[in-house]
Amino acid sequence: MADKVRVAIVGLGFGAEFIPIYQRHPNAEMYAICRRDRTELDACGDRFGVGVRYTDYDELLADPDVDAIHINSPIADHAPQSIAALKAGKHVASTVPAATTIDECRQLVEEQRRSGKVYMMMETVVYSREYLFAKELYDHGELGRIQFLRGSHQQDMEGWPGYWEGFPPMHYATHCVSPCLAILGKHAEHVVCHGSGRIDESLIPKYGSPFAVETATFKLRDSDVCAEVTRSLFDTARQYRESFDVYGSKKSFEWQQVENDEPVIHTRSTRERPLSEAEIPSRVKVPDYAHLLPEEIRLFTQPAAIQDADHLSFLQGGGHGGSHPHLIHNFLMACTGRQAAMPDVETSVNWTMVGICAHQSALQGGEKIAIPQF
Repeated sequence: MADKVRVAIVGLGFGAEFIPIYQRHPNAEMYAICRRDRTELDACGDRFGVGVRYTDYDELLADPDVDAIHINSPIADHAPQSIAALKAGKHVASTVPAATTIDECRQLVEEQRRSGKVYMMMETVVYSREYLFAKELYDHGELGRIQFLRGSHQQDMEGWPGYWEGFPPMHYATHCVSPCLAILGKHAEHVVCHGSGRIDESLIPKYGSPFAVETATFKLRDSDVCAEVTRSLFDTARQYRESFDVYGSKKSFEWQQVENDEPVIHTRSTRERPLSEAEIPSRVKVPDYAHLLPEEIRLFTQPAAIQDADHLSFLQGGGHGGSHPHLIHNFLMACTGRQAAMPDVETSVNWTMVGICAHQSALQGGEKIAIPQF
């Protein structure tokens, strides 16, 4: 395996946030960028000093100097572009979700196995500081036995690009599904989902999905634990929220109810250590976990946006709970053979299919749907 990975980024809206991280990572060469609009492509290339530029994705795939492709295009393009990149012999990182159909998920698994290249869905939540903190509590035995898991991702998508209009909530569910599965290292086995409420009539025809909110419960394979997740995209009043709760026999962790609130740990009152109701919950300060990263990219975990003469800038400051540098580091370590990708392709499609199958269940009035295994 090469020590440096030559990376091309496709999609330069959200995707541009990753450019300065790749540029500073000791195992990456930020080699090329790709966007359909030439003016926007050149503006991004000039801003970050990236010289190799493509408006045609097929031409990018044909470039023998590209080792890995990081895909940040619209959702419908994720699977087709990922499959094409694997067929071209490139490592693939794809923003979420991995796909929009079960068949696309199957093809991703088949092409990854055929090519032997890395495929990794770049799920931000399982590298957020809050999730890493909860996972550390569990790994150290502080939570005890996990009894139940809950995720919620609520967002108002009004005014976003047209392909979002009427999008089924559970088709974009990996932010709340993934932590529930990752913390125990399990895949989901089956799911039951109910739709609730109704979005504006003008939004329904595009995807045939009427639901304002979808709520699903799913069973973890080879486990006695189940999880519940809730998604909303339109016509539901709620501040943006990505949250994750894990309920244990000793302690429980609840991530976020209101933005910038510190998470809460609930400690169980026992005969040996009785606690009053007021003493059970306590706010906790979550560390940034920068120590897990190469020194060159640790600053990207910080919540404040940074700018300097080296184009060290990023729009969200710390990117989704400080996850962006962790995602890039894991992907590059997988590409260079130092560790397995997390999530790997089978895990990526399982997290994605929970949402796909959940929406099927909601359309069928809450029927239990088995999640395929490949």
